[in-house]
Amino acid sequence: MRFSIYRYNPETDAEPRMQRFELESVSRGMMLLDALLRFKEQDESLVFRHACGEGHCGADGVNVNGVNVLACTTRLSILREPVQVTPLPGLPVIRDLVVDMEAFFSQYRAVRPYLIADDPEPEVERRQSPEQRAGLDGSFECILCACCTTQCPSWQNNPERYLGPAALLQAWRFLNDSRDTATEERLNDLAGPYALFRCRTVMNCVNVCPKDLNPTEAIGRIRRLMLKSSL
Repeated sequence: MRFSIYRYNPETDAEPRMQRFELESVSRGMMLLDALLRFKEQDESLVFRHACGEGHCGADGVNVNGVNVLACTTRLSILREPVQVTPLPGLPVIRDLVVDMEAFFSQYRAVRPYLIADDPEPEVERRQSPEQRAGLDGSFECILCACCTTQCPSWQNNPERYLGPAALLQAWRFLNDSRDTATEERLNDLAGPYALFRCRTVMNCVNVCPKDLNPTEAIGRIRRLMLKSSL
């Protein structure tokens, strides 16, 4: 199986290049991460991130044939040859397939992804009904792999101003939390033409999310909540 992998070390290389690799045998159920680990045995200078290997940590996000994926959950059997593996688009390359995630996490932190409750703290816990808790499903499962945000054309065109689908999904997670009391402040933070309303519902984020989440739907719900609060 033939591969073409992005190679670039900003400290030593004038420009990026693509390096060819070949996998002679592909076992049943073999993942892209398995192939990358074999290639690293052939060339120890190849650099990429990986951690849990089970699709829970989000560390090994890469772009494969133009689509963002997690290397550890992408089966080689579904990939078209030659398999072109490049870094997640739109983020600075540290080396090879490793990108600088600081801009992504800065936008994540900008939505204040934590509970804000100004009412007196109860003696035991802040209670929710089963229905209220169920309403959070589909938002807290995000593993912050950045696959959705870096595949979003609106974010690619406005990476410094548009928060992107991952951050906005987390904004909705806390706007929709019955225990949170900062709804007005959170909506004010999202006001303006870029923070929220740059979404064009292309739904690339939905198509590439490895956890099958729907940031587009969350963004629509924030818009409706913002409209309702302004009436």
